[in-house]
Amino acid sequence: MDSYLALLNDPAAWAALIALIVMEVVLGIDNLIFISILSNKLPEHQRSRVRRIGISLALIMRLGLLSTIAFIVTLTQPIFTIPFQAPVDAQGHAAFDLAFSWRDLILIAGGLFLVWKATTEIHEKVDPVDTEGVMNTKAAVAKNMGAAIFQILLLDLVFSIDSILTAVGMTDHLPIMVIAVLVAVATMMLAADPLANFIHHNPTVIMLALGFLLMIGAVLIADGFGVHVPKGYIYAAMAFSALVEGLNMAARRAGQKRGDTLH
Repeated sequence: MDSYLALLNDPAAWAALIALIVMEVVLGIDNLIFISILSNKLPEHQRSRVRRIGISLALIMRLGLLSTIAFIVTLTQPIFTIPFQAPVDAQGHAAFDLAFSWRDLILIAGGLFLVWKATTEIHEKVDPVDTEGVMNTKAAVAKNMGAAIFQILLLDLVFSIDSILTAVGMTDHLPIMVIAVLVAVATMMLAADPLANFIHHNPTVIMLALGFLLMIGAVLIADGFGVHVPKGYIYAAMAFSALVEGLNMAARRAGQKRGDTLH
């Protein structure tokens, strides 16, 4: 109890908590985009339920991972290396070992999955297939619902491990990490339906969101290979793209209003 009271009176702990909450919420954007696109493929009456189940299970997963944080930290230890030679100039080469940890392998696998999923979704949008009658039976709905939840959890695992390892670098206090995760997941729960509905009712945003997923997948793969792209660059690019798309949507609405006025 005394340790908790000491944290409450420690300004550095409050600063770490605020920074960690912001980081967890920002990292949750990637997850929400994926959940929104995946759940919107289900029948309308199943979508909100799948989002709630997926995010709730993600919370349980993150809290469970926090309880094994000593083990999670060991995932950054190299498990094998690959000799690599990079050209330096015409006279020689620089040789070094490319080390891989469990974290790296998880990020690479998650990135490949995200790239595959986004590419598949883009292909379906560009070359749609008639799926009439596929979702008519309860068995088909249950199967697709279960597959959606499984895929959400699979990607949640990747993002959870990455965010927890980042959190460890920001604070040593487990209560701060737990509070940050609870606030971030609660924010995801509140934002899930509005974001999914916005994406669903704006078809052009779907392709933009899939582009985001492709970029995030590529960044995860690069991170797994030791090429660290600053997160600020990624989210700045996403924000700029979203701003441009917002301007396009505003221009389309203005054009429609002018057309309605002329008619």
